[in-house]
Amino acid sequence: MSGTEELSAAGSGTEPESESGSKTGSARRRRRRTGRVVGTAVAVVAVAAGTATGLGFRPEFGGDDASGGGAGGNGQGLPPATAPVSRQTLVDTETETGELSHGDQTAVSGRLTGTVTGLPAAGSAVERGRPLYHVDNAPVVLLYGPLPTYRALAVDTEGADVRQFEENLWALGYRGFTVDDEYTAATATAVKKWQKALGLEQTGTVELGRVGYAAGPVRIDTLKAAVGDTTQPGSALLTYTGLSRVVVVDLDVAQQRLATIGLPVTVKLPDGRTVPGKVARTLTVIDAGDEGDGGGGGGGGGGGDGAGDAETNIRVTVSLDDERSLDGLDQAAVSVVFTASKHEGVLTVPVAALLALAEGGYGVQLVDGATTRIVAVETGMFANGRVEVSGGGITEGATVGMPT
Repeated sequence: MSGTEELSAAGSGTEPESESGSKTGSARRRRRRTGRVVGTAVAVVAVAAGTATGLGFRPEFGGDDASGGGAGGNGQGLPPATAPVSRQTLVDTETETGELSHGDQTAVSGRLTGTVTGLPAAGSAVERGRPLYHVDNAPVVLLYGPLPTYRALAVDTEGADVRQFEENLWALGYRGFTVDDEYTAATATAVKKWQKALGLEQTGTVELGRVGYAAGPVRIDTLKAAVGDTTQPGSALLTYTGLSRVVVVDLDVAQQRLATIGLPVTVKLPDGRTVPGKVARTLTVIDAGDEGDGGGGGGGGGGGDGAGDAETNIRVTVSLDDERSLDGLDQAAVSVVFTASKHEGVLTVPVAALLALAEGGYGVQLVDGATTRIVAVETGMFANGRVEVSGGGITEGATVGMPT
């Protein structure tokens, strides 16, 4: 964009904050959480430097009479320094620490009784129609869908789980039946062909535990059993994740503006490279905390020490635009720069130029040659020591007073 300069901020607002400008978060309880990274440098002030008197102008701007401090009042003299009103692009950004990984693990427990005779290798990928593991030399097959398996499927069985299974059977290339909620004789015929291809007994019935469902292809993360182990319903066998690498970040509830699906982010890798991405999922997480040991008795006034208070965070999952740029990096702590908003081509002044007006709000001291006047302004985004302003007399190239 021509004629404008781009500045970024660690958070926007319509009120100034502190001169340090960077937001630091409270400690959070997420497992493997590493602390928050301080946001991009921003210089904003609590009420603009030197306005503790609450008057409409600062004595260091010049003049001895504080009574003229309202908007539209006489500027009372030339300030010790000035700055131009400039047109710039302000960007509201905030940097957080996240964790690059393949996402949350999902545990797989056995539904069949027998001996584990085959397991995939950790880190390997399993797709639809392929075995997750083997029991008694027979495969337990991965299919796709949101419903878990909870019953055997046979002729005359009806329900959403039937449709889900038939959708998978069709996707695997088997035909001759209608994909619907009813398991018919035609479905059973197709199932027999599927069973033959897997080396299973051709019963036409899908026994409970013969298939397992996931949202899509999976990556085997850890093995909880070994070949030769006895398994039964409930036995832990393995865990899996998705194939794609993602970044997970925990945010405070006050940072809700960053938890917006589709919000662009930049992920900074440990070696300094950056990868663009976007917010893909958000989840509210409530941590009950540790139970307090000082709970009051019935009718009594003795309360606990607060250790058991629940803490609520927003867990954000970031998808990456180009995983190939990760070069085999599977897990690492990374910095995530959220871009909450961007104001292009707005008029800005240094934050230090703001005056707290006696009637409320903010103003600036406009300087025109040897004369000055104070005008009220509307403030917008704060970024990198500058603030978006608008109001009467605020034009590009105008001059505003500054403190020493």
